[in-house]
Amino acid sequence: MSEHAGTEEFEAVYERLWQPMVRLAALTTGSTAIAEEIVQDAFSGLHRHWSRVDTPSAWVRVAVVNQCRSWVRRRQLERRFALSGPLVIEDPDGTAVRDALRMLTPRQRLAVVLRYYEDLSEKQIADILNCRPGTVKSLLARSNATLKEALR
Repeated sequence: MSEHAGTEEFEAVYERLWQPMVRLAALTTGSTAIAEEIVQDAFSGLHRHWSRVDTPSAWVRVAVVNQCRSWVRRRQLERRFALSGPLVIEDPDGTAVRDALRMLTPRQRLAVVLRYYEDLSEKQIADILNCRPGTVKSLLARSNATLKEALR
């Protein structure tokens, strides 16, 4: 494959996946700005490894999920030691859903976003979260109960 053909293919993948990956990261982190940074970092990594990646969409999704997990863990530590700091919501649309998602644990939130926003199967989610499909079912059941109560 010529360098030009590889560049065109990468650009096509970027165009196709940018918005869905930003949505995934924004729903996980609660911030569009943070989501865009995470997704850009994921695509930078994909570009570095482009010649060795067989399934770019899966590679980017895993990179985004892993970076979101890291961001959420870091944010939890910051909150634990911060004097104050309510989350600033940048986009008024979907406030109730974002607030409800924040009531979930980071792992539950990832499972919900991957299932209902990315439309992945329980098996695919289990592979990404490195757990069994039964664990995903349990995470989703507990999450759904929490979300239902929060959105009532």
